[in-house]
Amino acid sequence: MKNSKSSLAALTVGAVGVVYGDIGTSVLYAVKEVFGSGHVPFTTGNVYGVLSIFFWTLTFIVSLKYVSLVLRADNNGEGGLVAMLALASQAVKDKPRLQRALLGIGIFGTSLFYGDGVITPAISVLSAVEGLEVISPALNDWVIPITLVILFGLFAVQKRGTSGIGRFFGPVTLVWFAAIASLAVPHIARHPEILQALSPHHALGFLWRNPGTTFIILGAVVLCVTGAEALYADLGHFGKKPIRLAWFGVVMPALTLNYFGRGALLLERPEAVKNPFYMMAPDWALVPLVVLATAATVIASQALITGAFSVTKQVVQLGYLPRLNVQHTSVRDTGQIYIPAVNWGLFVAIVLAVVMFRSSSALAAAYGIAVTLDMLITTVLTFFVLRYGWNYPLVLCAAATGAFFVVDVAFFTSNLLKLFDGGWFPLMIGGLIFTLMMTWKRGRAIWPRSCAPTRSTCPASTEAVFISPPTRVDGTAVFLTAEPGTVPNALLHNLKHNKVLHEHNLFVTVNYHAVPWIGMDRRIEIEPLGHACWQVMLHYGFKNDLDLPRALERIRGHGCEMEAMTTSYFLSRDVVVPTIGGGMAPLAREAVRADAPQCKRRCRLPEPAEQLGGRTGQQGRDLRSA
Repeated sequence: MKNSKSSLAALTVGAVGVVYGDIGTSVLYAVKEVFGSGHVPFTTGNVYGVLSIFFWTLTFIVSLKYVSLVLRADNNGEGGLVAMLALASQAVKDKPRLQRALLGIGIFGTSLFYGDGVITPAISVLSAVEGLEVISPALNDWVIPITLVILFGLFAVQKRGTSGIGRFFGPVTLVWFAAIASLAVPHIARHPEILQALSPHHALGFLWRNPGTTFIILGAVVLCVTGAEALYADLGHFGKKPIRLAWFGVVMPALTLNYFGRGALLLERPEAVKNPFYMMAPDWALVPLVVLATAATVIASQALITGAFSVTKQVVQLGYLPRLNVQHTSVRDTGQIYIPAVNWGLFVAIVLAVVMFRSSSALAAAYGIAVTLDMLITTVLTFFVLRYGWNYPLVLCAAATGAFFVVDVAFFTSNLLKLFDGGWFPLMIGGLIFTLMMTWKRGRAIWPRSCAPTRSTCPASTEAVFISPPTRVDGTAVFLTAEPGTVPNALLHNLKHNKVLHEHNLFVTVNYHAVPWIGMDRRIEIEPLGHACWQVMLHYGFKNDLDLPRALERIRGHGCEMEAMTTSYFLSRDVVVPTIGGGMAPLAREAVRADAPQCKRRCRLPEPAEQLGGRTGQQGRDLRSA
């Protein structure tokens, strides 16, 4: 029981750091953007009304939608938009047209995650460093350079992994939430009447008096919940209970106190709107607070960068992106990965955002569209999971998601007002990623059909080979092929040039499925082809790590005793010649090189040193991630 309680406490503290880092640092800029916009005059009624809108936005979107409803939609313990997409598409698998539509919507939402991944680190770190301007206006010129240095350091250390520093994320963020709550207490103590804004009638009254202004400021109010999607995405890392305990026990009370403390400050000193967060603090605490805020924003950015690596890996395994170089940074935690292309691509885009917008207020104009659209897509997918996956009555499903849908639409349409002020930036990034994903998926679907006339099937070819059998050599040959049942080019070239065949031959195809995990008991399917040849199918979920040698160990006992030192791996390579009229646009054909009614295929046999693990005993390390 003690171990159980200790584990729950550790997971809860970890959730505070990883899950809520983004939403916790939104206090740096959310209130400033609402009151600093000039749309809301400083009257007591308006301050009460805006604070009430903040509180009930947190309650409705985070507490009710994500913590109470969406967390229930776990896919074998996993969360996030990819897991929700897998659940929704599986729920409507008997409705192909609806399934295709949901897949398109879900993949577009996943693409928007990258747009959010560019804006979040930029606005978080920049807003923290802007505290230097409060310390001394002379430091204003140093804000951009210091921000870029911090961001470069953050991305440069990614290849080393986060297992070493990750243990400090929770405690540091816990100190951050304690600090932002403590800053508010003196101001609330001087104006305890500010707590009246907890009543929803203040929010409704503000909406009734200022419907147009309310609609406009929703684009800034939503900044207080940017990070709610991470709550669902990290479900698999921490579980429902720690995430809920962290929210209701630490994060929600700290955020509420800080926002209401800011309201009390603004009633007392309206000029503090320039930077109400830092102006809450006494002068002696400004430097430590800037340092703590910078640390908190780096942690929030780290969580999002790690999420970008995980999402990319999942999307690759679902077949929407080409294979990328995935490096494991921990020998114990398979979830700790590093993808160089994603890491430095994000860094370049973030630097561009910082240099283009130059302030957190300008970045706030770009922030919100991608986030609110992702929230809207999550609500839509949740409806289909409830209705067709869990078979709840239509009325109940509509009631459970309808109110969230209306609120999400309101926030999204309000953020559309920012489109030409910077909102186009994350949408452009998401649109480019979505185009790449759909083009790759389309090309990969056309390619096998285009090449089908040039391929030979395994049973017929193996029987033809053994009419006049070649010389057999000791060992096992593993031929990797994308299409099961077809003869790999590597085998044909091996026969043509070396005129030998190994004692045992495996034709291996790897299949990824729209579920997070597939256990080892369902990992492998084996079909004997005769003459010591086997067709092998390996099955992985989008969260599984590919470990080919380990999976193939299960073939022992089926007539093939694989040994690491006598196993060679062969890879063939297809060179596709694009032609006109094959089903894709000319630009897509040139970019993806996947549309070819007439294929030319070539195979380069690896030299002994290039054979992936062949006769070296190192294939486990070399093939563990593909």
